[in-house]
Amino acid sequence: MKLRQPTDFLILDALEDKGRNVATNLAAHTGKSRKNINTRLPVLEDYGLVRKIGPAERSGLYEITSLGKAALVYQEQYDEVDDFDSLIEGPSAGGTGRSGDTQASFVRGEDESEDEED
Repeated sequence: MKLRQPTDFLILDALEDKGRNVATNLAAHTGKSRKNINTRLPVLEDYGLVRKIGPAERSGLYEITSLGKAALVYQEQYDEVDDFDSLIEGPSAGGTGRSGDTQASFVRGEDESEDEED
C-alpha cells in the first residue's frame, strides 16, 4: 500500500468526520484540487480504505471503510513501519501485538470477547 501524504489521510479524515461524500466536497474539506481527489479515491478504494456507494453506479459517492478507520488510527506510524498493510489489518495479519491493536480491532468492528467462553 503506497499512500500519498498528506492527501490520502486528509481524504480519510474528511470521510470519517463528515461521512459519505463526493470528490467536490472532499476537495473543499481537504484544500486539495477536485482532480487530485478524483485521482486518489479509486486508489484508496483499491486498497480497501474507502468504498464507492450508490445509488447510481457512477455517482462518485464514497464512504470510509473499517480498514480506512484503522489506517487513521495508525497514521503516525505510516513512515515508521515496513508493512503498513499488516499493521492496520491487525494481529491476524501478522501485526506487532502493540496495545494499539485493541483500538484498531475496535475500529474495524472486531469482537474480542470470543476468547472469553467458559
